Parts: sequence; C-alpha cells; structure tokens
Amino acid sequence: MRELTYAQALREALTEEMERDPNILLMGEDIGVYGGVFKVTEGLMARFGEERVRETPISESGFIGAAVGLAMMGKHPMAELMFMDFAWVAADQIFNQACKMRQMSGGQVKVPLVIRTQQGGGRGNAAQHSQCLEAHFAHIPGIKIALPSTPSDAKGLLKQAFREQDPVVVIEHKLLYNTKGDVAEQMDPILFGKANIVRPGRDVTIISYSRTVLHCLEAATTLAAQGVDAEVIDLRTIMPLDMDTVLASIRKTNRAVVAHEAHRNAGFGAEIAARIMEQGFQHLDAPVERVGALDVPIAYSLPLESATLPSPDKIVAAARRAMRMEA
Repeated sequence: MRELTYAQALREALTEEMERDPNILLMGEDIGVYGGVFKVTEGLMARFGEERVRETPISESGFIGAAVGLAMMGKHPMAELMFMDFAWVAADQIFNQACKMRQMSGGQVKVPLVIRTQQGGGRGNAAQHSQCLEAHFAHIPGIKIALPSTPSDAKGLLKQAFREQDPVVVIEHKLLYNTKGDVAEQMDPILFGKANIVRPGRDVTIISYSRTVLHCLEAATTLAAQGVDAEVIDLRTIMPLDMDTVLASIRKTNRAVVAHEAHRNAGFGAEIAARIMEQGFQHLDAPVERVGALDVPIAYSLPLESATLPSPDKIVAAARRAMRMEA
C-alpha cells in the first residue's frame, strides 16, 4: 500500500493500462503538454508519445466522434471531457452513436470507448461548469457509469473501464483530485456493479456515490454521537447498479436515505428510491429520504453554492427524519 492522491491513482491506472494494451490511446483538450486541467495526464505524452496522447481542438463533438470511430475499428480510446457540462456538445456522438452501435449492428460492432470527465461544485465555477449529469447518462441504455469516491476506487474502476467492450463513462469529482488514500501497488480492476459498505450500521442505510460518500461518512459520525448507527453504502457504479447490497442492508436497518450532489428533481436517487419501494417496501419502517442539490442553477457565489449543495448536516437531518426523530 502507498498513499496516493486521487489524481495520482488515476494517472497510475492510465499508465498501467497503456503499458498493457498498445491499442489504448488518449484524446482531449490540454491533456498532453499541459497534463490536463487537473493534471491527471501529466507526463503521459512524454512517456507514450504524441501518437497515443493526442491533443485535440476545443471540439467535443469532433474528438468524441473520432473516438467512437476509433473504437469501432479496433482501438480502445479514452476521450477526456474537461467538464461534464460539455457532454451536451457531444450528445449525439455519445447517446446516438456509441451507446447504440452494438445493438444497431446486430452485435457485429463493439464500441470499447472510455470517457473520463469530472463534475460537481465546491469551487465557485458557476452554472455551466458545476453540474452533475450522471442521471442523464443512466437514462440511455448501452453505457456503463462509474463514480469513484476514493483513490483506490478511482484506480480500480478506471482499470476495469478498459476491460469493458461497451462505452464507459468514469465520472470524477473536481474536489476529490487532491484527496489521499491507500492504494495497492499491484491492484486488480474493480468489477462494475459491486457496491462497497464503507461503514457498517444497524439503524439506517445511507446510499451514495462520488464525493457525497465523504459527506455521508461525516454525517454518520454525527449521527453516532446522537445514538443512531448508520450504515453507509458507496455504490461505486450506477450502471450497473448493485441493488442486492442495498436491499440486504435495508432488510437489516428498515430505513433508507439516498444522497447525491445532482439536483434532487429527477436525480438518480429517485431511481434508487423507486427500486427500494418496488423490491423492498415490506422491509421499510419509514419513507425513503432523498438528499440532493436544490433545483436551481449552481451559483458562482461560494456561500450561495454551499447553500445549494448537499452537506453532512442535510444528510443528518434526512436520517433523523427516517428515524422519526424530527419532522
């Protein structure tokens, strides 16, 4: 084990996978000489050359489209969207081409494309650079979605993304890149669709992913001081979604809180809550609580942004409602 930052763990995964598979190449804005806006790809152009670490114009539709074509022809490209918000510019290439090509070709054409991107607030980047859009991707069949919360998961899930033969989007969080954690030097890929119980508990299940997992763990510490033993589940991936782990926890705790940074309205937490109601209603002693960002564009002002986003205190309040400790 070594202590690495989230960014270092991602870079290590990219390095190991590029050494393993010569068909892997990277594409994106400023990923070469500059090393990426969050320095994840720093040094990779010098190590692997300009043919495998390709600087692109500011044209998401262009380089995502090129990556789809490369994947169809036997390469394994990784295209980096500098901000998740820019996915809309390449929506046709992602949703209508990459996600549907295997089905439309009768299984003859595979699209092993990895898209790396980051999302979320906390830096005052305002409404066009702070959105969490995972629910939009989850709505389209044919793509897999990973949202690592720790350096170890960042490395393991990214390595697995390069083992998949279908499109994968690995969604990072801009405030996680400098967080640190233990990462195994020799690490196997982490299989998609297997959640991680990061804190066992018996009173209420708190379900989350990405940076909000850290808020949930902080909330669980606060709840413990109030006599509530919270179990925290990090989903790791939402497509595929590990409902078995979620339902097993709810059979034990009989209460559920779903928390994420995306807007609460039609956020992926609504899908999780619906599945809990469909598959585990008989085990619930209270309605499923949801915590998400307010349904307004993310503000540039840091105090307003903070008020908009979920927090440990808001998760504590939701858990207390689930426990019938407050209205």
